[in-house]
Amino acid sequence: MLKDKILDAKLDENSIEEICFENETITELDVSKTEFRLVQFNKCRFTACDFTGVGFYNTTFENCDFSNCIFTNSYWKNAKIIDSKADGSNFNQTVFKEVQLDRSSFHYANCVNTFWENCSINDCNFREAFMSEVKFKKMRLRKVDLTSVDFFKTSLKGIDLSDCTIDGIMVSDTHIELRGAKVNTVQAVGIAQILGVTVI
Repeated sequence: MLKDKILDAKLDENSIEEICFENETITELDVSKTEFRLVQFNKCRFTACDFTGVGFYNTTFENCDFSNCIFTNSYWKNAKIIDSKADGSNFNQTVFKEVQLDRSSFHYANCVNTFWENCSINDCNFREAFMSEVKFKKMRLRKVDLTSVDFFKTSLKGIDLSDCTIDGIMVSDTHIELRGAKVNTVQAVGIAQILGVTVI
């Protein structure tokens, strides 16, 4: 049903609106430039799908798996991703506005050149994700695993990381990305090591 809806929407250049998809499996489908409005995806699996330029408005993914899919240049507004898996997915140049991510995994995801505004990320795994040249505005992070994340040329100013795991994060030689970030005492020791300072 989902595949047919997508193919029809692309053919007629219409958006997909006010519908719930459950237990659907889609493989190697071109979903590019499709718009989803007030759509719910529950327990759906997407394999090697191309969501380039797709718009997600008031859309929810719950218990879904879209690992290794392409979301380049996509746009998310008032959307939610809950208890889902997006490991290895490509979100390059994507815009996230008022988006909520809960208990989901983005291990090794490509989030380069993304823009995040008024978003909340809670209890998520972003280990080894690529987040260079990202712009954050009014972000809320809680219990996010940012181990070995690449933050090259991404300002963390004003972002509270005190409840997150930031071991091994990567920044530029000037460490300017860390200026103004909020961290706890234990994290400060690790950051001092990044800065070449020995804490005794």
